Amino acid sequence: MTKTRNLTLGLAGVALLAAACSARSGTSNASGGAAVAATANGANSTNSGNGPNGGLAKVLFLGDSIAVQESLPLAAAFKASHVQFQSIAADGGGNVLGPASDNNWQTLPGQIASAKPSVLVYQIASYDWGSQQDQQAAYQKLLATATANGAKLLFVTMPPIKADDFYQPHMADLARTKAAAQAVAAGARNQAAVLDAAAVWGPSYQQDRDGKPDRSSDGVHTCPQSAARFTNWLLDQLHGQFAGFNPAPAQAWANAGWSASPDFHGC
Repeated sequence: MTKTRNLTLGLAGVALLAAACSARSGTSNASGGAAVAATANGANSTNSGNGPNGGLAKVLFLGDSIAVQESLPLAAAFKASHVQFQSIAADGGGNVLGPASDNNWQTLPGQIASAKPSVLVYQIASYDWGSQQDQQAAYQKLLATATANGAKLLFVTMPPIKADDFYQPHMADLARTKAAAQAVAAGARNQAAVLDAAAVWGPSYQQDRDGKPDRSSDGVHTCPQSAARFTNWLLDQLHGQFAGFNPAPAQAWANAGWSASPDFHGC
């Protein structure tokens, strides 16, 4: 039943995203986590602006379980767009500070080095707990690791969540993550940027949108519809960062089967 329902939502997402793509004129449109990879023929890992897709040769995606869900349509979309993609997002982790981050840092530099990305996209994790000083130090460390491996770092703000007893003591910390990332990016010249995903999620957690499940009933995770909307948004953002990158149209990836994944729950 769940599989059929999610596939139905994926079909609805095609129409929604096709409408969104029509506004994009001029484009053609883990630590402990399961890796998702999509490799395009002829792509390589050079960060040269003269390389494939204007330098967007490979995207490495990092984050927590929210990012695990987002990685599913992203893998399909980047494959359709002829860009290599790898996710090292992790359930219960994927963070660069806060719980278990010391363990994450034992493997993260090696994962980034072996992936050889041209861009590292960090979906700010819901476990990035700490003071703004702690956050900036961790984000600066991530930036240094990315740039040492020839990658540009793009921070993506996390979606709003509905605080439960687990998250309530840390909501003030999470509210600071955007400012911490912006402070790091401001001193990084062209090596880092912060992408504000507020346009995707809205100002607060919203379980249903357009009459369909959009966010999980657990108050944190995504549903296929919102994961697809995030993917479409991120493709547009990357097109803005890499003028030679022309994302595939939503019809090429929105109903590629990823919406049936058991990683989506509470939808």
